[in-house]
Amino acid sequence: MAEFFVLCSAESQRQVLAITDAIDESLSCQGISPMSVEGRENALWVLMDYSDVIVHIFKREVREFYDLERLWGDAKRVALPRSKVLALSKG
Repeated sequence: MAEFFVLCSAESQRQVLAITDAIDESLSCQGISPMSVEGRENALWVLMDYSDVIVHIFKREVREFYDLERLWGDAKRVALPRSKVLALSKG
């Protein structure tokens, strides 16, 4: 089981792929590679497995449909400060 789930939404399949690529590029620059990546083919829900951290990138409607927040409702939520999000996006 992972220590953290990261959930994010995108407005289009193209944006799902762009977010996926940005995460991969940023972490690859730090020598971190995913154990697996699932869902790139349809780009509705991409799952990136980094062992202790699982990243879910959803097209907005798909995130609302599956509602993982409800399934993991008792889990502690950790918000990333905006400065950290911006630093991650710059690689």
